[in-house]
Amino acid sequence: RRQDLYKNGGLISVTSRILIVDMLQSDIPTELITGIIVLHAEKVTALSLETFIVRLYREKNKAGFLKAFSDQPEHITSGMSPLKNIMKELQLRRVHIYPRFHEDVKNTLETRKADAIELYQRLTEPMEAIHHVIVQCMTVTLSELKRSNKTIKSAYFRSFDAVVRRQLDPVWHKVGPRTKQLVGDLATLRRLLTYLLSYDALAFHAYLETLVASNTTTVTGAAKQHQSPWMLTDAANVIFSTAKRRCYILTAPKPTASVPERQVIDVDDEDAWAALDEVHGITASKSRDNGKEKEKKQPWVPDNMSPVLEELPKWDLLADILQEIEEELMRQEAVSTRPPTRGSNTVLVMTSSPRSSTLVSEFLGEMDDTSPKGSRGRSMMERKLWRYLYWKGENARQKQPRHQQPPHFSAPQPQPSSQPEGEISEALKRKDKTRRERSANRRRVRGGAPLVVAPSKPAVVDPKLEPRDDADEIAAFLANVVRAYTDDTDDQILAELQPRFIVMFEPNLDFVRRIEVYRNSNPGMGIRVYFMVYQLCCEEHKYLAGLRREKESFEKLIKERGSMPLPIFEDKHAGKSDAVIKTISTRLAGGRKELSTVASQVTVDMREFRSTLPSLLYASGLLVVPATLIVGDYILTPNICVERKSMPDLVASFNSGRLYTQCELMSVHYKHPVLLIEFEENKAFSLEAKPTNKYSAEKSTGPTDSDRAPPSVQSKLVLLTLHFPCVRIIWSSSPYDTAEIFNDLKANAFEPDPNRAIAIGAEEDPEAGAGINAAEEELLRCLPGVTTKNVKYVMSKVGSVRELCELDRKGVQGILGVEPGNACYDFMHRGDRKKGVV
Repeated sequence: RRQDLYKNGGLISVTSRILIVDMLQSDIPTELITGIIVLHAEKVTALSLETFIVRLYREKNKAGFLKAFSDQPEHITSGMSPLKNIMKELQLRRVHIYPRFHEDVKNTLETRKADAIELYQRLTEPMEAIHHVIVQCMTVTLSELKRSNKTIKSAYFRSFDAVVRRQLDPVWHKVGPRTKQLVGDLATLRRLLTYLLSYDALAFHAYLETLVASNTTTVTGAAKQHQSPWMLTDAANVIFSTAKRRCYILTAPKPTASVPERQVIDVDDEDAWAALDEVHGITASKSRDNGKEKEKKQPWVPDNMSPVLEELPKWDLLADILQEIEEELMRQEAVSTRPPTRGSNTVLVMTSSPRSSTLVSEFLGEMDDTSPKGSRGRSMMERKLWRYLYWKGENARQKQPRHQQPPHFSAPQPQPSSQPEGEISEALKRKDKTRRERSANRRRVRGGAPLVVAPSKPAVVDPKLEPRDDADEIAAFLANVVRAYTDDTDDQILAELQPRFIVMFEPNLDFVRRIEVYRNSNPGMGIRVYFMVYQLCCEEHKYLAGLRREKESFEKLIKERGSMPLPIFEDKHAGKSDAVIKTISTRLAGGRKELSTVASQVTVDMREFRSTLPSLLYASGLLVVPATLIVGDYILTPNICVERKSMPDLVASFNSGRLYTQCELMSVHYKHPVLLIEFEENKAFSLEAKPTNKYSAEKSTGPTDSDRAPPSVQSKLVLLTLHFPCVRIIWSSSPYDTAEIFNDLKANAFEPDPNRAIAIGAEEDPEAGAGINAAEEELLRCLPGVTTKNVKYVMSKVGSVRELCELDRKGVQGILGVEPGNACYDFMHRGDRKKGVV
C-alpha cells in the first residue's frame, strides 16, 4: 500500500525510520523524489537516521532539493562548529538565519501586536522562604562539585543536568557514590523549585516526605549509607518545616483536667475557614459573616490539627482575570449590536505541564466566588487534605506492628437527626438542586470547567431560571480551555480555537513567538494576552535568561556563518568497485581474488533501525538489507548470527529472561551465535561502578548492601556462558567499533541469504492463520517456556493443547529445548507429581 501511495505522488509526511526502510527495500522510487524537507535539524548528527536518508537520497538523486528547518538555536551553539557539522551531514551549502531582531521579521511582527498585559505576582512569605533556602542548597551543592564556571541561573534549565552528566560520563565508573549523589541532588533541587510554584501545598509537602523516606532507606529496607548532604543541613529543616506549616499546624493535646477551658478555646479552633487568619494573628472577632462562623472543622480532621491549606497566589490572580474577561465581553455585547466576525470567546489558559493543567481545572471547577482571596479553593484543598491524611494513615499502618495501629481516617459520615427520613431526603434534594444550578450558572459564566469534560444531561427548562437569560447567553459563547504547552501542536490549537483571550499561567518563550505569528496571521482580530509570572523568583529569572540565551545563540550562529568554510562533498562509494572482489580462500592459488556476484551485505532486523549501527554499516561499505527476523538482530554470514545488546537492554533482558530464549534459538539455528554487548560512545567502558575509597572498609559481621543486592551482570553472564558454551560474547566500546568488528567477521566468508534468515525460527508464515485458534494460542503463551517467538513453532508440532500435555518429558524438550521443556513439563504435570503418578 505504501508503494502505491508513493507512486501516486503528493506531499507525504513520514517518520525517518519508515522512510529509511522503504528506501533500502526500494519501495519508494528515490530517483523520482522531487525534494525532502527535514524538520528539527538541530537533532541531526553523524549517527542519526536523517544523515542515512540524505546519503541514500544523494546517491540516486542529484537533482532533488533538500531543505532543513530548526526553531531551536540554543541546540546549534554547543560543541565545536555545530552549524558546520549539521550542514555537512545534510550536504547543504547555504544557511539562512532569521532571529527576532532581524529587520524584516521585526517590521512584520510589529505591525500587528497583541494587547499584552503583564501581571507580576509576589510569592507568599512561606514560599519565599522555601525558595530562598532551595537556592542556597543549590549553591552549596554546586560548590561541592567544584563547577565554578556554572551559575545558579544556568541550573534552572533542564539542560544543566545533562551538561554536568556529559562532563562526567567518560569517568562515570570512577566517580564515587558521593559525587553521583550530588549530581542527582542538583536535579532534585531544580525540580523542587518547579514544584514549589506549580504544586499545591499538600502535594509539595507529600513530595518532600517521599524524598526524606527515599533518602534514609534503600530498596531493600536497610539504612542508606550515602545520604544527600543538603538534607542534613539547617536549610533543609527550614524547607520541611515551612512546607508543613503551609498545610496545617499541629498543637499539643490539652490535659484532661482543663476540659472546660478547652471547650472555650475549641470554639475558635473548630472554625476551619478562619484557620488561615489565626495563623497570621488575626483574632476571631474579625469574622466576616454569620454563615462562615457556623462552618465547623471537618469531623475527620484530628483534634490537634489546625488546617492552614495555603493556596497558590496565582489562583486568585487567575480568578480576577476571568472576571475581567467576563466583564469585557459583557461590555462589548452591550456596545456592539453584532458579535465580532473573527475569533471566538474561548479563553485559552496555558500551563507548563499536564499536572498543572489538571490542578488549574480543578480550581476553576470548584472555585467559590463568595469567599475572600486566598480561600476560593478551600473545598478543593479540604478534599486534598482528606486524601493526604488517608495516605499518611495507610503508610503508618503498614509500618507499625500489628498491636500498634495508627488512627484511621475515614470519610465524614452524616450526623443523625430527629427529623423523618423522607423530609431529610427531600430537603437535601432541594438543597443539592439549588447548589448544582448555582454552580453550573457560575461555571458557565466564569468558565470554571475545562473544555474537555464529561457530557452533561440535556438542560431542563425551569420557570424559576428565567431571570438568568443574560447569563445563559454569555455561557453560550464563553468557555475555558486549560492546556499544557507542547510543541508544534500549539499552533494547531490556536488555529482551531481562534481565541481572543489567552492567559499564560506560566511564562513560555516559545509560546510567545507563536502568539506573535498567530496575531499577524489573523488581521482584524483583537487578541489580548495575560502574561502571569511570579516576581523575584526562579520563574522570572528563567524567562529572562531564556530571552538572553536566544539572543546570544543567534549572535553565535551569525558569527559562525561569517567565518565558516563551505563544505566539499564527495561520493563516498566512488572508487569502491573493488568491493565486489574479495578473497574467498587463501588456499586458492596463493590467495587469488575471485569475483563475487553478490555485494557484501548484512541482513538487519527492522527493530534495529532505532539504533545508529545500520547507518554506520552502510557508511563502511556494507549493503544493509532490512528484514523481519525471528532469531537474531544481524545476520553476517550463513553461520554467524549476532544479537546486539546495549547496557540497559542487557539488564532488562536478563531480568525478563528474554536473553536466555534468544541465545537458545541462536544456538539451535546457527553454528556461530554471537552476543554483542555495545557500550555508548564517549562513556565509561564498565559494567559496574568501582569503589574509589583509598582504604577498604572494616569488616562487619552482618550482611552488607552488596550481599543483599541481586546477582550482578557479570555473574549472570557467567551463568549464560555455562549454559550455552557455543555462544561467543563480543565487547564493543562504540557503534564505530561494532562496524569494524562486523567487517572483520565477514572477511573470507559467504554472504547471507535474507530469505533463509527470515524463514529461520518461523516454520510457518506468522500472518497465516491470524485470528484462528486465538484462545488456544493465548493459552499456550501462558505456559512456561512458550514465548511469542516460538508459539507458532509449537502449534505446528502439536495439533492441540491436549496433545502437548500428553507428550512425555523428552517430547516436550524436543520442541521447546532442554530447560524450557523441563519448566513446561513440570508445570503441566504438577498435580500428577503431587499424587505420585510421575
